[in-house]
Amino acid sequence: MKKGRNSETQDSLMEENDLESLCSLFADGECFGIDTRKIGEVLGERELERVPMAPAFIGGVVPYRGEVLTTVDFRALLGRGAASQPKCVLVLEEGDGGERFGLVVDAVGGVVTVSRGSLEGNPSTLEARNEWLFDGAYKMPDGLLIRLDPQRLRPSRLAEAEVFRQTNGGGHESVDRG
Repeated sequence: MKKGRNSETQDSLMEENDLESLCSLFADGECFGIDTRKIGEVLGERELERVPMAPAFIGGVVPYRGEVLTTVDFRALLGRGAASQPKCVLVLEEGDGGERFGLVVDAVGGVVTVSRGSLEGNPSTLEARNEWLFDGAYKMPDGLLIRLDPQRLRPSRLAEAEVFRQTNGGGHESVDRG
């Protein structure tokens, strides 16, 4: 049976609607992905200015277009040690004037196109802190591509998340580095 032109167009549109573009990024040798629509800019390697008394997941601040941009250290969120190489900063933005912040990673890869339908849930073996950050995983030919939820990476949201807070002896909150 032959498909009509409208049917082929509808199939093509359905396939396009099923596709998602992720920017691949790396931390401690693992591959992660974040929706490209949430990335305003990739700043590349930057020196971060530490913020005294800030939680460990705050990587520091960097100048960005006349503003001071707060950055989140992805390695710290994962409970990993500091990188020996320079770090790369992605600017994540929410639409409509929402919170803008930087995400500090080891490196940024390319854009990967995946089928939304192939997203699998988080493995049950994940630590609670990682399960909270991740939005599922895609099986790729060379391993897993773990999708990050940009909403959960916002500094204000992380500050509220119990999984990243621990009270030390002085009553101050800090990140549990695992």
